Amino acid sequence: MRKITIKLLTRLPTKYLTSGLILIISLFIYGVVGSMLIMHLNFVDSIYYAVITMATVGYGDYIPHTGIQKIFATTLALGGVALLAYVFNIMLTSFQEQMSKYSKEARKMKAINEMDDYYILCGYGRVGKVVFKELSQRNQNVIIFEKDRDTYDNIEDSDRVVGIHKDATEDDLIAKLAGEKCRSVIIATGDDVSNLYIVLTIRETNPKAWIVARASKLENISRLKRAGADKIVSPEVSGGKNLYVESTMPHLLRITVKHDINKIYDEFKIITQHGCTLENIDYHLPGIEAPLSRKIKTMNLEDGKKFRDNLNKNEESRIALKNLYNIVNSIHSHYISGPDRATFIKLLKDLGKHVEIIGTNLTDEEIAKKTKLDD
Repeated sequence: MRKITIKLLTRLPTKYLTSGLILIISLFIYGVVGSMLIMHLNFVDSIYYAVITMATVGYGDYIPHTGIQKIFATTLALGGVALLAYVFNIMLTSFQEQMSKYSKEARKMKAINEMDDYYILCGYGRVGKVVFKELSQRNQNVIIFEKDRDTYDNIEDSDRVVGIHKDATEDDLIAKLAGEKCRSVIIATGDDVSNLYIVLTIRETNPKAWIVARASKLENISRLKRAGADKIVSPEVSGGKNLYVESTMPHLLRITVKHDINKIYDEFKIITQHGCTLENIDYHLPGIEAPLSRKIKTMNLEDGKKFRDNLNKNEESRIALKNLYNIVNSIHSHYISGPDRATFIKLLKDLGKHVEIIGTNLTDEEIAKKTKLDD
């Protein structure tokens, strides 16, 4: 208890300690000078008189007789009492605040210990809030580290959310929490240097931790990777991809088709012959709205030939793909980008000769209804 008390007292706000010290010195100088000029004492006795009067001890060695002496002694004693009350109040208030802080931190650590598992989110800024929203929608336990006081105050603690007001670059608590119970550490601050330091801090203690870091600048992606981040996400890269996708919307077509694996190469050949790019493939589970997606991003016929040859040579791959087609009842969608609408019309006409076209630009909900009927 004694160690805790000393620790709390040593953390009194500097501005209060400074102002208190200035007041004490000012009052002491007033007492010494006044004792010499008004009480007509020598320098040593003036120091003695000032101290005992400020402390309201009053041994009676020197008694004021004149009116000005009595006024001086009264103001010095009242100043000493007021100053003691001021300093004591500061110490008591700060002590209570620190005790409340330690008690609150203890409750937070207890809540964390009671969690079966959790995600750690470092940074609650523009990107961090989006990440937190996604985690919250999935009812995940989240521990949020945020150093900015105003931003931290916006975090609402609950059974699944614990906010910690600490700078993760200056405190090793984040490394201690990134242990076995931690599913993933998401570092989303806007400062790449801080992100790099946090990655190093966590990786040094937890070599098995799964770390996802944000890179604000492209040139820092490789640095974060070397530091130990498992995945790096750059808003610049993802933002550029989103801009590209949005820009291609007038020239992007979603075709939902039904065919077996023997038609894959023919289908791909038709797409490339029309100068189009196969962007994505969505496999639709019967009656389920969310599809299984696979990124392709190719318009090279050689890629199609390699894929066909691999299926012919690798029986396990062929069986696995066939099983997938059986599960989805051979229904899947292609996202195809092309130069213009006229090309898409020709593409649809040629594809219709080889595969069954269920529809174009259907929503996942519409496809789920169709696959449920076909199931």
